[in-house]
Amino acid sequence: VQLVESGGGLVQPGGSLRLSCTASGFTFSNSYMSWYRQAPGKERELVAGIITSNGRTNYADSVKDRFAISRDNAKNTVYLHMNSLKPEDTAVYYCRRGGAAVYWGQGTLVTVSS
Repeated sequence: VQLVESGGGLVQPGGSLRLSCTASGFTFSNSYMSWYRQAPGKERELVAGIITSNGRTNYADSVKDRFAISRDNAKNTVYLHMNSLKPEDTAVYYCRRGGAAVYWGQGTLVTVSS
């Protein structure tokens, strides 16, 4: 099983980034996928999730109306579209596969700074 994140980097406040997580080794289309983040000195927190049956999504209050999660089952990939980024969004972002067996990616660093 592998979850490989990409797309992180340095961005100015107000900017945008798109994170990608490509999965292998399990049935992606049947899996609940989510993004978490962990800022320095803080606990890891849920950012957004997307279920498989109807594509329903859920978001942390801190990112609602700024971030959007989506998935492409044909590409085994889940995305996190991040807009209007703030310095407090700086964190390592992790992709997670939920269910009976939980898997995590290695993380990708997002730094929001001028």
